[in-house]
Amino acid sequence: MHSLQSVTKTITSVIIGVATARKEFPELSTAVLSFFDTSQVKNIDNRKRKMTIRHLLTMTAGLDWNENLSYSDPRNDCTIMEASFDWIQYVIDKPMAFEPGQTFNYNSGASQLLSYIFRKATGKDIEEYASQYLFSPLGINQYFWKRIPTGLVDSEGGLYLAATDLAKIYLLFLKKGTWNGKQIVTPEWVTASVTPAIAVRPGVKYGYKWWLYDYGNDNAKYAWAGSGFGGQWPIIIPEYDIVAVFTGWNIAGNPSLRVTEALRRLVNAVSDKK
Repeated sequence: MHSLQSVTKTITSVIIGVATARKEFPELSTAVLSFFDTSQVKNIDNRKRKMTIRHLLTMTAGLDWNENLSYSDPRNDCTIMEASFDWIQYVIDKPMAFEPGQTFNYNSGASQLLSYIFRKATGKDIEEYASQYLFSPLGINQYFWKRIPTGLVDSEGGLYLAATDLAKIYLLFLKKGTWNGKQIVTPEWVTASVTPAIAVRPGVKYGYKWWLYDYGNDNAKYAWAGSGFGGQWPIIIPEYDIVAVFTGWNIAGNPSLRVTEALRRLVNAVSDKK
């Protein structure tokens, strides 16, 4: 098994898609604060009241969150969260910096809120749910999922899988949510997940925890990818029926394969044979 790091975020989104297909998860337009005792939440304003599950999925929550620093920097909000006892409280107490839905701001804490919301909404643990309704149907029998100090699953970076099993989950999406004739997630969820919700930077957009990379001469096509610290790059190129999984642990400034370079090589390899 290999650490997936932030590819865990994408898998968390897939699990929410499974629960949505089973009609066991609320509408994405549901307010985040509806799952909390607001008397115990700091810095509530109209913007925080507008924050929804969809905003958590698309990294547009609007929270005042700085994860652009090195993870060794004590000012990094993710580092502060992971050093705290109650990660959920740390995140939900943060003040707002933007109107929800308008600005992409990478936020691991927003992804961590999803494990809390999943349990509150369904009454079930997201790992146990995944084991029964996603991993088991795909024949994934070996995995490890870290937990935070309060006992919730680490839904922002704690999942370990074998590369071949990670590829199965991505193949599920390539197949529009069907596995061995059974619909695990709906085609509508797959489409919504990989439809650009917000621009990140030129050539890169973001869906429901999916990174979407432009490619082709007209930049009108997207590859669907995960992105994990240290070189975790699972990639789907729908046009060519490709699922490719790259793993690594390049965390100390060593040369590493960038996802855009991996995508270029894959497309060139199959294009040359046409």
